[in-house]
Amino acid sequence: MSKCQSAEFVFPGHPDKLCDAIADALVAEARRRERRALAGVEVAVHRSRVFVTGRIACKGAEGIDVAAIAREAFRSAGYDGDWQPAPEALRIETDLCLGPLEEGEAEFRELADDQAICIGYANDLPQTGHLPVEHWLAGRLARRLHALRREAPALALGPDGKVLVSVAEGEGAWSLAAFSCSLQQRAEADEVALHRVVRQALAQEMAQLARELPGLSAELPDQIAVNGAGAFEVGGTEGDNGLSGKKLVMDAYGPRVPIGGGAWSGKDFFKADRAGGLHARRLAKLAVRLGLAREAKATLLWMPGDREARLVGIDTPDGPLAAAAELAGCVDLSLAHSGERFAPGDLLELARWGHFSRADLPWERQGRL
Repeated sequence: MSKCQSAEFVFPGHPDKLCDAIADALVAEARRRERRALAGVEVAVHRSRVFVTGRIACKGAEGIDVAAIAREAFRSAGYDGDWQPAPEALRIETDLCLGPLEEGEAEFRELADDQAICIGYANDLPQTGHLPVEHWLAGRLARRLHALRREAPALALGPDGKVLVSVAEGEGAWSLAAFSCSLQQRAEADEVALHRVVRQALAQEMAQLARELPGLSAELPDQIAVNGAGAFEVGGTEGDNGLSGKKLVMDAYGPRVPIGGGAWSGKDFFKADRAGGLHARRLAKLAVRLGLAREAKATLLWMPGDREARLVGIDTPDGPLAAAAELAGCVDLSLAHSGERFAPGDLLELARWGHFSRADLPWERQGRL
């Protein structure tokens, strides 16, 4: 008997993802200036206003051009003047503690400054990047439809959009049971053409995905909802407010998997929340790649002052993994490891498309534990 699993994804022009992109661009800039930089940043947006709060501590922190970074995040998401707000029109307000690390603080970055519960997941499907099928599918279809802005300019699509999928799942078989998308579009544009192009793009992408994942049907559901709530011209920060850290489920594994603690974007890789989530992913992925389970959910715990994560356990469909402690002993779960080695160069794209969206990310590679 099949059951349905659902997941959603949003485009880079969505208000929450604009906030995540700005926050992570600031983390990247701080780390560029100093390897052990401290960054804990929150971002909020509404209409043409951007609010940035928190602390950045590194060499030359006072010289970070927060406004330029925020404007570039809007611009690269598609707000180029044709869609509002234009980057140049943004009003950027900050309440940031900017300055160098305190004396001795760099060394103490290896100790957890907070408590956290962190969960990581993996399955034995390398074709999906070891992610739940529905979450992988939502992300891939979102990328495909996001590309229509460039491929079909006559549709007059904007930067904002959402995709929702429901996937029927049986034993080694999957099919798209329901699909909905909301794509920002000029009111005067051809909405009939939009429906036609979306269906064509979905058919092409599903055919490709079915070739990649044996057992996945390429068939589309009879009903496909495109802008089911009506015209969607006013979007982005003009249509809604946004806040960093609100898309945690999308950032991780979708709603099938619990996510544990706090937000990731806006925090450096010495922060227990972000580091722990990625360490837990490494542990779960190692379990399935060693053939110890077809699915694994690793739970880690941090307490203030901890140098490395404490293992709570690794759950599998057959029960707790007996070899969990031995497996954890093979992996460096320290903040020193994540802080020094995890930060990739392009955090902005990571914030937009998810922390497990590329096989070349440091915590996704299994060569060095």
